[in-house]
Amino acid sequence: MTAIIRAASAHDLLALVPALAGFTPSRSLVCVAFTGTRTAGVLRHDLPADAGDHAALVAVVIGTVCRMPGVDAIVPIVYTDATFREVGGLPERALLDLIADRAVHAGFQVKDALCQAGDGWASAFDSSAPAAGHPLAMVSNNAAAREAAGLADVEGGDQSGTMPPPDARTAPALASAFGELRELRTAEQAMAGLGRLADPIELVDSLLSAPRRSQPVRHLAWFLHLASLPAIRDAMMLHIAFGRVVADLALDASDAGSEDGPVPEAGMGVLGRARTTAGAMQAEVDDLLARLITGQTMLRPDRRRVERAFRLIRGLVADAPADARPGACCIAAWLAWCLGRGSVAGSLLDAALEIDPGHTMARLLDEFIGSGALPDWAFIRDGR
Repeated sequence: MTAIIRAASAHDLLALVPALAGFTPSRSLVCVAFTGTRTAGVLRHDLPADAGDHAALVAVVIGTVCRMPGVDAIVPIVYTDATFREVGGLPERALLDLIADRAVHAGFQVKDALCQAGDGWASAFDSSAPAAGHPLAMVSNNAAAREAAGLADVEGGDQSGTMPPPDARTAPALASAFGELRELRTAEQAMAGLGRLADPIELVDSLLSAPRRSQPVRHLAWFLHLASLPAIRDAMMLHIAFGRVVADLALDASDAGSEDGPVPEAGMGVLGRARTTAGAMQAEVDDLLARLITGQTMLRPDRRRVERAFRLIRGLVADAPADARPGACCIAAWLAWCLGRGSVAGSLLDAALEIDPGHTMARLLDEFIGSGALPDWAFIRDGR
């Protein structure tokens, strides 16, 4: 998200961070990047439990900021449950001092370095701050907080990591339709009545072209079923982001891989198949698809289409029976990551792994996204 910061003071900036990040941080190191007076992005990482991990985390954060075009300043912010009273001063001061020092050495201005603790907040640059910190009410009860809420409305993206509640009418019908599809013995039986929408590419286009409330429950259940099939799941995911040509290539590659190479581990999909498939041509295709999934491309996904798909699938996951969720959770998590919402992606992957701890794609994505990886297109200036 890019916006003009209208923060007259440090606590105004703290009030704006939830809108800038798309969620309310906790137990996190957040780095707000600036180009002049405009925010250029927000990075978030889990707060290390061990001080010995500080240097590695700071290296990742500064390295990422160095890749962001036009960024000339940062504000690091620590969010912690620790209190000023427990610590006897500013919690995580050592971490804030370290990232400020490394940022200056890398050529960035450090506008401020803040900590929002369990019982107050303060700036590491303010030697006159109260020993117990400033009251948290200064963050929650001010004009900047109201501006932050309005800013989020303007963006229109629901970036919360909270799953919406299941719909009382849709959820039972969806569970019934999904159960019927699983019990059918042949693909022809399962596809009966779906017509051209039996094709995963046509199905995705149909689901994204009309409001979800107008979609037949059987179509939604069919999507959940297809999302549980690794090759089709990946093709639908790529279709949402990059279009039909890439999706067709993914489907063709999965067919070629199953015929010409060893059978990949169940649930592996493109990411795992790229490591195992035999044959030079097939390996090149799988490598291309894996690079698209891991964001190693300057080809930027269609953001509006990805946003629309994310909303639809996240709501669908909420209504789906538990055993139908992991594959759809993986798709929604990857879409969230495409939009720069790594924390939301993490919560969706946690949900998938809670249901199926051995789910291969969920584990691969959780390891990849959890490493702090960002897609290359995140570093492209708008308009380029």
